[in-house]
Amino acid sequence: MRGVAALMRSTRKRRFLTTEGGHDMLARAKGPSDPPRSVTRRMSVESRTVGCFDVHQVRRPDSAGSRPVVVYLHGGAYVNEIVSQHWALVRRLAAELDVEVWVPVYGLAPDHYAQQAHDLVAALLEELYDAGRDCWLAGDSAGGGLALAAAQRAVARGRSTVRGLTLIAPWLDLGMRNPEVDALEPHDPWLARAALRPIADAWAAGLSLDDPRVSPLLGPVDGLPPVDLWVGTRDITLPDARILRDRLAGVVPVDFHELPGGLHVVPLLPVPEGEQARRRIIERIGAGLQE
Repeated sequence: MRGVAALMRSTRKRRFLTTEGGHDMLARAKGPSDPPRSVTRRMSVESRTVGCFDVHQVRRPDSAGSRPVVVYLHGGAYVNEIVSQHWALVRRLAAELDVEVWVPVYGLAPDHYAQQAHDLVAALLEELYDAGRDCWLAGDSAGGGLALAAAQRAVARGRSTVRGLTLIAPWLDLGMRNPEVDALEPHDPWLARAALRPIADAWAAGLSLDDPRVSPLLGPVDGLPPVDLWVGTRDITLPDARILRDRLAGVVPVDFHELPGGLHVVPLLPVPEGEQARRRIIERIGAGLQE
């Protein structure tokens, strides 16, 4: 963990320290988001277009019949593509649980914005509801926030087969107004708010940062399915994750995992603590879909 922290501080942290860094990330050309060979050579992958966005459906080659679905929403601050660490978790979920994993490649800022992503995920959840297929929503960082907002919207419609949520260091309030972040930010070797502010504005695209579609921390929690919430203590998403935990307590079953010394999205990182978390996440999703 210390080695990864040093690498992040020397490479990634600098990008987030200034507003200009955020504009640079917005201006960066986007790369491909197709499943890598590490997935396609081991898994069966079907790809289709929903709206104007790709959705990749990953399952074991020997899987038969209609299986439960895990919808995985990748992180990347709404400006970065899905990466190998995301695909590795997708492959493990499909292989070890014998489920389908749907990976919607939502559009990224500044060319795309929050409402488009919500419409995409809502269309998938509606499709699963109409088919009577149980599903689990999971996501990390920006994708974690999107997953929570999507679940809130599905519950509000009364048309949800979402059995649970796995949120990994979710970005819950795009306004990043929690005063506890002030003390934590110098100790986060990866993220800082300065660069995230212009990204948040671009992603909101005219929506208020108080709107639960972009800041689901401010949205309703009644009726949500059980929530599994993971965050490290050296991550500026921690203060809002604690607020979400407290809002859920007594209303929705919540398992809160606060990892001492953990960096942002530690369950995706190539460290022993990350592998331990990945195993527990996979076990929890498998158990939740069988309940």
